[in-house]
Amino acid sequence: MDENKAKGGGVSTSNSSYLDYEPTLMYGKHTQALGKSAKEAFKRIEDKKKKKNKRSEEQMPIIPYQPTKWGEIKRFFKHLQIRFKYSMCSEWVFLLILGIVMALLSFGMDYLIQKVQKAHFWLFMQVQDYRFCSYFEWVIYPTAFVLFSVYFVNIVSPQAVGSGIPEMKTILRGVVLHEYLTCKVLLSKMIGLTASIGSGLPIGKEGPFVHIASIVATLLNKLLSGFTTPYQNESRDNELLAAACAVGVACNFAAPIGGVLFSIEVTATYFAVKNYWRGFFSAVCGAFMFRLLAVWIAEEETITALFKTSFRLEFPYDLQELLSFVAIGVICGFLGAAFIYFHRAIVNFNRSHLKLRSFLQLSKAIYPAIITVFITTLTYPFGLGQYMAGELTLKQAVNGLFDNRTWHTINTTNMTPHQLINEGWLHPNSNIFVTLSLFVIVHFFTTAIAITLAVPSGVFMPVFLIGAAFGRLVGEFMSVLYPGGFISDGSVYHIVPGGYAVVGAASLSGAVTHTISTAVIVFELTGQIAHILPVMLAVLISNAIARIFQPSIYESIIQIKELPYLPDVATSNKSLFALHVGNFMVRDVISLSQETSTYKELKLVLSRYKFKAFPIVNNPTSMILIGSVQRDDLEALLEDFERRLINKYSDPFDDLSPLQPPPSALPMVADTTHQQIGRFTHSTSSTRSHSAHENLVDVAVAAPSVNDDFGRIVDFTNCSVDAAPFHLVEKTSLHKVHSLFSLLSLQHSYVTQVGRLVGVVSLKEVRVAIERMNRRTGSESTSSDTTTHNSQSVSVHINRRTNAASQQQQAALNSSGDTYVLQMAPHGHGMESSGTELSDSESI
Repeated sequence: MDENKAKGGGVSTSNSSYLDYEPTLMYGKHTQALGKSAKEAFKRIEDKKKKKNKRSEEQMPIIPYQPTKWGEIKRFFKHLQIRFKYSMCSEWVFLLILGIVMALLSFGMDYLIQKVQKAHFWLFMQVQDYRFCSYFEWVIYPTAFVLFSVYFVNIVSPQAVGSGIPEMKTILRGVVLHEYLTCKVLLSKMIGLTASIGSGLPIGKEGPFVHIASIVATLLNKLLSGFTTPYQNESRDNELLAAACAVGVACNFAAPIGGVLFSIEVTATYFAVKNYWRGFFSAVCGAFMFRLLAVWIAEEETITALFKTSFRLEFPYDLQELLSFVAIGVICGFLGAAFIYFHRAIVNFNRSHLKLRSFLQLSKAIYPAIITVFITTLTYPFGLGQYMAGELTLKQAVNGLFDNRTWHTINTTNMTPHQLINEGWLHPNSNIFVTLSLFVIVHFFTTAIAITLAVPSGVFMPVFLIGAAFGRLVGEFMSVLYPGGFISDGSVYHIVPGGYAVVGAASLSGAVTHTISTAVIVFELTGQIAHILPVMLAVLISNAIARIFQPSIYESIIQIKELPYLPDVATSNKSLFALHVGNFMVRDVISLSQETSTYKELKLVLSRYKFKAFPIVNNPTSMILIGSVQRDDLEALLEDFERRLINKYSDPFDDLSPLQPPPSALPMVADTTHQQIGRFTHSTSSTRSHSAHENLVDVAVAAPSVNDDFGRIVDFTNCSVDAAPFHLVEKTSLHKVHSLFSLLSLQHSYVTQVGRLVGVVSLKEVRVAIERMNRRTGSESTSSDTTTHNSQSVSVHINRRTNAASQQQQAALNSSGDTYVLQMAPHGHGMESSGTELSDSESI
């Protein structure tokens, strides 16, 4: 643990080992493969089910049926409820409720954030005549909210830190992240996000709201589990979460179409088209309700776009301007890649420098306080902030950048200070080019720093704002180059810098997130599609450039947090097709034989290995794969066998119990040793005597030996055997393995050769192989010999495993002279079973 902490820069907490999660200065880092927490969660669920079933059996009395006059009516409504529950109509109702709830949460959060930011500006205006007091208020107010968010999130639920989209990508991939979709995370995310955005830092709420929507959908599904929800089948979890991600985006911008497309791009590798209607319906309901609430509180007169524009439609741009739009796309592509690189460099810098890390770890408040004071000092309205619209909120800044007017032609000398503050972007001692340049540069770096804080934070809207400012800068420059505009059909059409801002916003946000749907979101945000061609052109170009140099911001955070996500593959690498699954699979497969496996072997396998499923082969020699059986079924089969065995030998013991002499009359043998395995005692001593007061009945003396019964072949006919488990052939290429695991959300797959089981490959082995392959520096000109050598090196690295466990298992199964002893409770009491579990180092 110390080594992991030194590498990750984390602070040790009391629950870090329980969560398999290590909080760090920047982001949490998963130090294990999440297997331990998943097993613990699975065990708690199973124990809860068993207790619930036992309690229901004990407490529920058998009540005779008494017909009443309302019986027919009750049965009729019950029949309707069942029909409605499993009908298509119930799914529509569930998605409708999800959209409405998310719209209420989004609007309520925006309302609170607006009030907090207005209070900040009101306090600043009250003390603006006193420079020190105004600076003190401008800095302390945001710092207090950020520190509150840091401590609240850390106390309630650290899983709420960050965007949430990287975690949702991992969850939708099929990996179970412990406690990421719980009510505690929802509370922590909502309150922490409200405080962090209300502070005025360059932080967005779109990414966190995707996480919030997924939590709400999960909780709503549990809440309505006994009434109308159609998502009780675990296989439909992805359908539910996919719709939730869409409505999470739609409720931020009132953009249902762009929200669905954006959620698909950032969370799914492959998407089932049949889920389209779910996402669209829920997103439309949420977006409609979100804008309707604005009308009800008199904020809007009717349902309109969030950032409504009024660009001219008859001649939105000239063909010559397409070159400038292309230039915006190219520059935004490089800026997006640089932003991701700088963000990751900040995290690595704070983790790798020991002295700095030791200083920051003295208190959780040090790093966020320093960053908040630094950012707010830069935006102080009477300091550098007066030259870059430092007093404007994010929404006010975006509204201003989409303005139709050409700002460099506006005369600011005759404007009052109040008018200048309202304009925000205009300053009498500076021109608009300096203001926009400073804004882009400062916000580029401060946004990358702000999203490293341990608070709920999104990146889309701050990057969207930076892109809009850069596009506006290019538009103002173009209006200077062409002051007379363009002439068409005798009419003069001046350049519209607001259109350039729209292009820049979509281009940079698309480059950072690696999405094309930002173009659609922009159209829904502005309510116009006049610039559809330049927007699409710039977004495609910026995406192409950004993908060459850096992964998306969400994939970068996945790498920082070391989430168990399957990375993309470099399809241009020839070694991707030369490396086969046989090079990195696990060959030491723990399997059960249909012809030779005994109950003793089954008991040993279940006690030693905690796998969720086990393969079944015909016999250990040929190893022909017959199927796969779940652990629950094997445990139920073994429990049923033990129950029948106890009933078989219980009657003779009951008859002998009254005839037993007192404990003092029987000799005590100190050499007798007993190991508890389940309900049976394994005697390792050759002496078979024992004291009577222990109530241990030696089966070897009182009844036929249990060894004969435990040596019987297991009858798998009573188990639910999957006769067609997913399996690959040994020569399957890594490229095909990656495609299948991503498409089908597989956790593991058996590997066969001509029907013979030769190994198993899990998500972990595939991920390690791909990561090593992506780090290789080979080019397409690499020879086939070098490719084979590198493939073998990957195989040797991944398959560095010991066979000690398999050899130990075989030695234990082949040992002779073992005797199982039944442990009986005193006469008249229930039987007690030992829960002792054997470790891998123990021998039988």
